Amino acid sequence: MTTGKPYVIGIDMGGTNTVFGIVDARGVVIASNSIKTRKHNKIEDYIDELYNETMRLVESADAKDKIYGIGVGAPNANYFTGVIEDGVNLPWPTPIPFAQMLSDKFGIPVAITNDANAAAIGEMTYGVARGLKDFIMITLGTGVGSGIVINGQVVYGHDGFAGELGHVIVKRNNGRLCGCGRTGCLETYCSATGVARTAREYLEITDTPSLLREIPISEITSKDVYDAAMKGDKLAKEVFNYTGTILGEALADFTVFSAPEAFVLFGGLAKAGDLLLKPIKEALEKNMLSIWKGKVKVLLSELKEADAAVLGASALGWEAKPLTEAQA
Repeated sequence: MTTGKPYVIGIDMGGTNTVFGIVDARGVVIASNSIKTRKHNKIEDYIDELYNETMRLVESADAKDKIYGIGVGAPNANYFTGVIEDGVNLPWPTPIPFAQMLSDKFGIPVAITNDANAAAIGEMTYGVARGLKDFIMITLGTGVGSGIVINGQVVYGHDGFAGELGHVIVKRNNGRLCGCGRTGCLETYCSATGVARTAREYLEITDTPSLLREIPISEITSKDVYDAAMKGDKLAKEVFNYTGTILGEALADFTVFSAPEAFVLFGGLAKAGDLLLKPIKEALEKNMLSIWKGKVKVLLSELKEADAAVLGASALGWEAKPLTEAQA
């Protein structure tokens, strides 16, 4: 870290929104903003908008020429190569040499990792996972991501892609088609889009009265389901119970291979609180191997929306090196 450049930029690229911020060495987000991830058909146009909006933020914070590096959390981003290999929730053809493209555009070193790994780093450094050496971050957004931390280290595996728990198959027969090309993935049931999908199915196969029937079925979102559930809507509450049960069962399976002290839930869907937490915890304990019963906590992120991923990504910014040096 150089004293002459006291800031880094953290970028969290989600399937729906991209949040970016200027962060100082203490982990304080000086300023942040966002753009729509799927607005542009070409990755180059997306990078142009990201650059323009980020530099506007940099100038307003009087941080020009004070940025040490850029850290990015992005779907299916490879920490070792800087490439987004297979962005199933992104609108552009992959692979994308994203770190190189950003570095060329900004003229600053860039480091990149999976968006859920970035969130895990942020939560471990600044959030509810402080002091935990073994935990699994589960991000519940447009898709389902995960960051696995063992003995205080993010697990990348031999190729940089460890931790794609959203693509563990939870329904072997007649499972939902996933954007990854397989069927029955956890993501198709326990993401925000999965909740909306479940609601549509329930509305079609039952005649249960519901506030959701007042909305065109193709326009129903997870927020609509949450709002209805909070008003006591029976069908909407059943949707969350179904979602939470599937996720709790999956968490019981995930416990077997890394024995985490806790699962940390992050993302828009996690805001559903007890609507989701209650069935998750019940299913987790019901399906847990006996040696772990009562031992594994389910925690909600304490960080502001998107801050965990931005802060985690920014931590990578301090480690960023020019790609030629990093790959040497």
